[in-house]
Order: sequence, then C-alpha cells, then structure tokens
Amino acid sequence: MALLGILAFLAVLAAIYAPQFWIGHVMRRHSAERPDFPGTGAEMAQHLVERLELDGVGVEMTDQGDHYDPESRMVRLSKANHDGASLTAVAVAAHEVGHALQHHRGERGLALRQKLVGVAMATDRIASVFFIAAPILAIMLRSPLAMLGMAIIGLGLLAVRILVHLVTLPVEYDASFNKALPILREGGYLSDEDLAGASSVLKAAALTYVAAALMSLLNLARWFRILR
Repeated sequence: MALLGILAFLAVLAAIYAPQFWIGHVMRRHSAERPDFPGTGAEMAQHLVERLELDGVGVEMTDQGDHYDPESRMVRLSKANHDGASLTAVAVAAHEVGHALQHHRGERGLALRQKLVGVAMATDRIASVFFIAAPILAIMLRSPLAMLGMAIIGLGLLAVRILVHLVTLPVEYDASFNKALPILREGGYLSDEDLAGASSVLKAAALTYVAAALMSLLNLARWFRILR
C-alpha cells in the first residue's frame, strides 16, 4: 500500500510538472522573431479590436502576465508579446482579444469566472490565515466537533479555487479555439503551418490552467489528510 501511495503521488507530480516543461518548450519554439509578419502582438491585437468593432477596448503592456481585464476593458500583453513579432505573440494577442469578444457579447462563462475570481481572492486570504491558526485552535478546543467544523471550513475555502479553475478551462478553450484560431484562419493572417503552431501555443497555454487545477486538488488532498 505504501508503494502504491508513493507511485500515485509521483504520478500526480508528473501530471502537474510535466506540462510545465512542455509549455516552456512550445513557447520558446515559437517565440523567434518573424520578419515576414507585418506587425507585433500589440499591433495585431489593436487591429483585431478595430476589425471586430470592440469599442472602448484598449491594448497596453503589462508585467502581470498576458490577460484581458473586463473592468478596464483592456487587453494587456507581456513585453515579449506586446513588442515581439513572433508566432507566440500573435497567438496570445488573438487569444486575449478573444476574451474581449466574449465580454463584448456578454457571454456568461467569462462573467461567472470574473465573479468567482473575486470570491477566490477573498477566500485565499482567509484560508492563509485559517491554516496558520488551525493547529493552535485545535490544541485549544480539543473537541471532535470543533475539529470537524474547522476541517469543513478549510476544505471549503480551498475548494473555491478549484471551482475557479474548472470554470476557467472552458472559457479559455472558447477564447482560443472558437474565437482566436477561427479569426486568424478566416482572416488569412497565418499560413496553414503557422496555424498549426498557433494551435500548439494555445494548447500549451490552456495546460497551465490544468496544472493549476491539479495543484489545487493536491493541496486540498494534503489538507484533508492533515485535518481528518
């Protein structure tokens, strides 16, 4: 049984960290500057914003990672993707504009994710305090019922983050494969070979959320074992 437990643990670690190595490989493979591209990721994003008539949506550089901010209606790209003219930059720019298109159309998935992200940020802060205080409270209370209540609270706080990841996956998939890739294909922006590369980049990006969900599940299981 101990061996099976170790093997299961190693399998989970592989499922979490192996994608990270593959993601890095794919991103680096397609991050080379392409002199045949007519513009940078920022210019592609701005062009798509104008073409899709996403009024009020802007494009700017950020050091907080590529994302679309629905509150400010801003497509934010990392320096490499904002200033770079690579396949990765173009694919990521189209993906973030895909989120802007979701917002423009009032799609429920994005709206639900934004609400849950706000909740998760609050529960993460509470959880960090809770798990620091939990051992002290356990010693003070010495009550099975109190311990059960603490376990339920702690696991519930962690489960919110897992829920966010589960909601995020279909939203990310839609932005990539129902919006970004069709836009790039139908607009004739990329060759068939480059479209395949862009698809690989977007799949790699989606895997980051899968790995994050698995990490949250692993953390949840760890605390379940501690608190049970």
